[in-house]
Amino acid sequence: MRAPIGDFDTAVPAPDALGELTGPVADALRHWRGSVPAEQVVYVDTDPRWADTAVFVEHYGQELLESSANCVVVAGKRGGETTLAACVVLSTTRVDVNNAVRRQLGARKASFAPMDTATGETGMEYGGITPIGLPETWPLLVDAAVVDLPYVLVGSGRRRGKLLVPGKAFAELPGAVVLEGLGVA
Repeated sequence: MRAPIGDFDTAVPAPDALGELTGPVADALRHWRGSVPAEQVVYVDTDPRWADTAVFVEHYGQELLESSANCVVVAGKRGGETTLAACVVLSTTRVDVNNAVRRQLGARKASFAPMDTATGETGMEYGGITPIGLPETWPLLVDAAVVDLPYVLVGSGRRRGKLLVPGKAFAELPGAVVLEGLGVA
């Protein structure tokens, strides 16, 4: 199979690569729902040494930068309560944690979750966290620019491998809220 974006040696429909994914991501693909068929989500095998976006596009092609997104875990705090959420923004932007995220979560303070919290709560590897397979009770904040792309490159739950996901599928993931301006330059 040829990947819909990029040039990868190995590209297969993600439901055919469940053994390459973490448990939560594989389960989410097994129980996929929405207007985009699960077979349109593509798994590409990549070297874990090049998982971080800057190094990844340097190795796999600069053209992927405009189609890449990052998924980060944030913690909103208010009155002793902490709400974990995930944010998906284009790799060319950063998450507006202090304004957009804080307001959306109704938090007094918002910040990036510590690495051990992010990996422990998601069951995914740091540097590979993906919005597919997150806890369904979490808010999933998605920048509108991500949803507008035909395909988006995101983590696979592990540092090895990536997922190529039709942009509109992000709006249909559990807990998804699409926001204008979540990602800022």
